[in-house]
Parts: sequence; C-alpha cells; structure tokens
Amino acid sequence: MNPLLQVDIYKVSHEAFMPKGTTKIYSNFTARSNKHLSVNKERYDGKVVNFGLQHFIKDFLIKSFNEDFFAKPKEQVVGYFKRVMNAHLGEGSVDLTRFNALHDLGYLPIQIKALPEGSLVDIKVPMLTITNTHPDYAWLTNYLETVLSQELWKPITIATIIREYRKLGNEYALKTTGSVAGTEFQFHDFSARGMSGRYDSAINSAAFLLSSNGSDTVSAIEVLENSYNADVTKEFVGCSVPASEHSVSCLGTSVNSELESYRKWITQDYPTGIVSLVSDTYDYWKVLTEYLPALKEDILARPANAIGLSKVVIRPDSGNPADIICGTKKNTHVFSSPEEKGSVELLWDTFGGTITEQGYKVLDSHIGLIYGDSITPAVALDVFQRLEAKGFASTNIVFGVGSYTMQYVTRDSLGMAVKATYAEVDGKGYELFKDPITDSGMKKSAKGLLQVTKDESGNFILHDQQTPEQEATGELVEVFKDGVLLKETSLSEIRNLLWN
Repeated sequence: MNPLLQVDIYKVSHEAFMPKGTTKIYSNFTARSNKHLSVNKERYDGKVVNFGLQHFIKDFLIKSFNEDFFAKPKEQVVGYFKRVMNAHLGEGSVDLTRFNALHDLGYLPIQIKALPEGSLVDIKVPMLTITNTHPDYAWLTNYLETVLSQELWKPITIATIIREYRKLGNEYALKTTGSVAGTEFQFHDFSARGMSGRYDSAINSAAFLLSSNGSDTVSAIEVLENSYNADVTKEFVGCSVPASEHSVSCLGTSVNSELESYRKWITQDYPTGIVSLVSDTYDYWKVLTEYLPALKEDILARPANAIGLSKVVIRPDSGNPADIICGTKKNTHVFSSPEEKGSVELLWDTFGGTITEQGYKVLDSHIGLIYGDSITPAVALDVFQRLEAKGFASTNIVFGVGSYTMQYVTRDSLGMAVKATYAEVDGKGYELFKDPITDSGMKKSAKGLLQVTKDESGNFILHDQQTPEQEATGELVEVFKDGVLLKETSLSEIRNLLWN
C-alpha cells in the first residue's frame, strides 16, 4: 500500500491551513479517558499498558516507507497519489511539491520520543511525542496522525484489558490456592477468526501475549519475533494444545458412537499430554454424567508427557458461562439435575481431587475445564466468585478469551488521541492547546512542550509548558529519528516491566 494514502483525506489539505513560515509541529499520543473501558471498574487501577509503537515503527515508518515509497520511482508513487487525489478532491487540487520533495529527501524527517513499552501509564499522560526534524516538513507530523492512531489505539487497549484478566486470575488464585502458579495460562486467546483481518489479529494477539502465555493465534508469534526480538527457540512466547471442534466431533460421532469417539481421542489420537474436547455438540450433560464416568479409568490412566501433563480438558461452548460451570442452583447441596449442579461439581463427583490449604477443591490433574464463549472481565469475575462460593479453587477453569473481548472496543475505550501542543512559525514558538467549552473536560489537551517524569511511587507525571531544555529530559526517550530505529525493546523486557 502506498504510505502517502494512509490518511484521512483532510490531512492532505492541512498544510495550506498553517501560517506561512511554519517550521515545526509537535504532537503527542495520549489516553484521555477510561470511562468506556470494558473492565471491572472496582478493581481497575486506572493504568494503561503502553504497547505497539516498535511494531508500528518497524512495519510502517521503516518497512512501508522504504519499500513502498522511497525505493520506488517517484513518478510511480507520487503519480499514483496524484491520480487518487484528482479523483477524490478534484483535478489539480493537491500541490505535489512537498510529496516530491519528501521522496527526493530519501528519509522520513520525523522524531518520536516514547515511554518504555510495557509501562503502566496514567490517563492524560502521553505515551509518545512526535515532531518533524526538518523545517520544510512541519505538515508531516500530523499527516501521520491517522495511521499512528489506527495502528496503536487497539493494541494498547487490548494489552490493558488482558492485564486486567491476569490480575483477576492472580487475585482469586491467591485467595483459593495461595499461589499464582498457572495463571499465565488461565486466559487463552481464541480471537483470531473474529478479528478484522489478519493484521488486526496478529498485532492484537501479540498484545494479548504480554500478560498470558496461552494463544491459538499463531501469527502473533511472528509479530513478536519480527518486531520485538522474541525467539521461540530460546524463550517461552506462547503455546496451545491439540483441541477438537464441532466439525470433527460431528464426523467422529457419525462414524463411531459418541462414547467410542471420546475413547479414541483420549487413548489413541492423544494418549498423553493435554487434549481439549469440545463437548456440547449434542448433549453436554450426558457427556459429563455418562461418558466421562465410563471413561474414568482411561482418563486417570493417561501417562504424563515430558513436562508432566496428562489432562483431558472438557470444553462447553454455549449457554451462560457461570451457570454451565457452577450450576444454576446456588447456596445448596441438593440438586435435581446436572444443570443445577454444574460442570465443576460433576467432574469432582467423578474424578475427585485435592483440597488446598485455603480449603478449596482442585480437580484431579487428569481432568479440567475451559470455557471460551462470550467471555468478558465481568463474566470471569462472576465465575470466580461463584466457584469460591461453591468451595472450588479458581484454577479449576481456563477461559478462552475471544473476539467478544477483543472486538467490543473502540478508540474511545481509552479516549486515544494525537494532539498538537506546540508549533514554531518564523522562529517563534507557540503553545497550542484545545479546551472545547461544550466538552466534559476529557478533550482538554496539554499545552506546549511536554516532559514526563516519575514520582517516588513510580507513577508517570506530565509537565506541560516546558522549555526546550526541559523537554529534552525525562522519561520520554528518543526511539526513532530520520528513518532509523534508535532504541529497541524485547518481549522479555516488556513482560518483565509489566509483571516484575
């Protein structure tokens, strides 16, 4: 794709709106509000996870501009841009001088300063600033706003939400088992097929893996290796397990009986390690009350693999998650149906398990549960609370977190925006800001040059109206300048910053 065209069309006209002699535009990218963020607000600490900039720099500012603009003949790339503009805005409506000059320059005259990726940033504290480094290209700073925003708002939002899932898992694991062991696998990415294309899926599932090690989205690994120096041969990036789906369940049970299909899957096809079986193709409660008791000895006899795993994971895939897992009848030990008792207690009746020092039941290591339909932070909290009330540890359940979480978000979830706060015209600096009288105050911007520092508790603090000398110091560090990535971070560094 031609990188010049990755804009809202009005960006093309903005140079003419600027005063003559404008030589610098300085902008920032900031989360302005968490009002619409889909998290459990009573547990949310207000922090935003900074993630995605290095991928954007490598993939778009360097790769796309170098390969799809600078390396191609000027007549071809600017010519195509002209063709589109003539059709979109009218013949001869766009002066091509600055675009031809940019091609002749041969690099992107832009500087980006940023907080470290993996940082926990407060609302209204900028994660990055962006400005032009050549006086002829003040127009370029905010020309890049559209693509900068569209590439960063969602990975930041997803990384923030998945951190909340992991925090919730840690909270209830500590309460019911005394340990957070295994919570890195408790929330598993099921989102790929529900995302808006392969690029959307890849980068946002990479954001998921900052706080989880479980993912079915293979392309996320490629993003983390290409953009964040991960190496799956040397570090643990992400994993999954063999798992059935309804089509193979339908096929298997058409050829064999349903019971014998289950027996084949757990004794012949996947006789060791973990195997996940979707179990509600027909009668889910019959699977739990008839088939699994009949297969009990086969399941308990499955040998462990090289890392000690031999679990059959049962996957219900429809209904109300908390009711399916915990049962429809609360605060009682008298049940008249499997639905009233729920999955976890039915599995306990068949397979038993252990009881933690905190007094909560943990299913035998050969059997487990995963639920992956319409999971949200609120649903996960409801399940954990109801498991606790039934006397079961939170670690008895793994959640498949899919597009219901990953797609029910917008740029407004965190109020992400790029705003100019400083400019220079004929050598004079001007502090810019917006504060609409008709707004609630959310859109009020910072003013002038910006500096971010840390307080004694490690929180980032914004200082606006700074001198150039003040702006040059602080926690915002130069990461990109004139087409070159100056500072790299790795997946392991991001995870360490986020969780250690």
